[in-house]
Amino acid sequence: MTQAQLNSDAHRASLGTALITGASSGIGSIYADRLAHRGYDLILVARDQVRLDELTDKLRTETGAKISVLRADLTNKADLALVEHQLISDTSITMLVNNAGIAANGPLAGANLNQIEGMIKLNVLALTRLASIASTEFVARQQGKLINIASVVALAPEMFNASYSATKAYVLSLTQTLHQEISKYGVQVQAVLPGITRTEIWERSGIDAANLPAAMIMEVDELVDAALAGLDDGELITIPSLPDTADWTNFIAARAKLGPNLSRQHAAPRYQRVATS
Repeated sequence: MTQAQLNSDAHRASLGTALITGASSGIGSIYADRLAHRGYDLILVARDQVRLDELTDKLRTETGAKISVLRADLTNKADLALVEHQLISDTSITMLVNNAGIAANGPLAGANLNQIEGMIKLNVLALTRLASIASTEFVARQQGKLINIASVVALAPEMFNASYSATKAYVLSLTQTLHQEISKYGVQVQAVLPGITRTEIWERSGIDAANLPAAMIMEVDELVDAALAGLDDGELITIPSLPDTADWTNFIAARAKLGPNLSRQHAAPRYQRVATS
């Protein structure tokens, strides 16, 4: 073995392993590519075994990364338990990319409730369980990175439908609070809020991406590169398409201004009515 190979192996060992959900396509597959090239080993989680194997072969050849595949449907309790066990048992894991998610099309009134339930199981329940377990392990080791993929509809729910927007608002809220809980233990937390991104999520939810404004659609490679740049910069919230971070700072300031008045002893005067006899 050459010195260069020894140095490469040492670099990978120091970075550890990134576990990526929804890794077979779209955002997850690009995270896999970028992190393998950065020097991480990988655990790729998704339902599509064929695509996972193809991606694994490609990245092993290009990067020499150690890559394992875990075929799992995270809406299935037994499959989810396998991924949870991996997070607990594999102490080389230093990063979780909580990316797996689906969308739903149409209004909540008259919706297919089985479809909505499946989306909530994946976007909310599975993400929360994995985030909890990863947080526990990372806090115990005093290091780790946890990335949750949310969406800009968490901030602008009227742009999309009620149920999907609500799941992404949950992810944003969870990430912000989790940061308060575990960042003091050396764990970095990040929520990524993509806008419309060119992935298969649209087709799978019954939406024709060709009908969406081209000026609003970001290519997935650019999205992930921006998200990783935000991670490198230590951002808690990364909105890849936002030109001026002052807009986010002002948003947070406006929210903070509400704080002292969100819970008070008496109702605001405008709600107080004079009793009539």
